[in-house]
Parts: sequence; C-alpha cells; structure tokens
Amino acid sequence: MAKTIVKAGLTGNMAFQMDLDGHKFITDASTEIGGENLGPRPKKLLLAGLIGCTGIDVVSILKKMKVEFEDMSLEVEAESSEEHPKVYTEIHLTYRFKGKDLPKDKLERAVSLSQEKYCGVSAMLRHAAPITYDIIAEE
Repeated sequence: MAKTIVKAGLTGNMAFQMDLDGHKFITDASTEIGGENLGPRPKKLLLAGLIGCTGIDVVSILKKMKVEFEDMSLEVEAESSEEHPKVYTEIHLTYRFKGKDLPKDKLERAVSLSQEKYCGVSAMLRHAAPITYDIIAEE
C-alpha cells in the first residue's frame, strides 16, 4: 500500500508552511479569525485538488482518444453547511473546452471516466457531498 506524507510547520500566527514532495506553500486563516492571509485556506485546497485531479485525467484520456482541443479550463463551486464543522454539502464542476468540431461524446466519456473511475479526489469527496458537472464546448 502506498503512503503519502505531507509535512507542515507553523510559520506565522496561524500559517503553516507545507512541504509536499519538495513543493513548498503556505496555508493560512483569514484575517477575520486571526490569520494573516498568507496563503489559501486548507478546505479550499481540497477543491483545487479536485479540479487538478480530474483535469489531469481528462486531458490524459482525451489525448489517448486523439481529441485535439485548443484550451480547457475548469471551475468548481461548492456549497458549505452553516454549522460547524462547515463541510461542503454540494460540489459542482464546470469543464470548458475550446476547439473546432469537438466531439461532444468523447468529451462526455472522458469526464465520465474521470469522475467514475480514475479521480481519487472525486471518489473521496463524493462520500461527503454529491458532485455534479457540466461540460461546455465552444469554438
């Protein structure tokens, strides 16, 4: 079984410097609760991990399908509960593709494979909240 290790050290009032596979970044709390806004909030990084994971999957799958596109972007929107612990209760992804004569069926297949089979972040988050998505293709 593979293990993942991430290390962190307190580097400010509430900020932590993370070391993830030699990549260093800071997470922090907002100034409203005593942080210094030196980096992103940890819970939001879950969403960044989600779009990174599924984005990599989809690009890889489309390359194997020999689908050529000019650009791809993703957006994630999540609703949070009002009470503590404030967890995501709904997550919605928007996949945007730009290119000429994009095969909608292959775009849908690539996204579906990512969401249902390959993206581990989606699989984990789906246990906490439903994940829905839209696919937009434009020239």
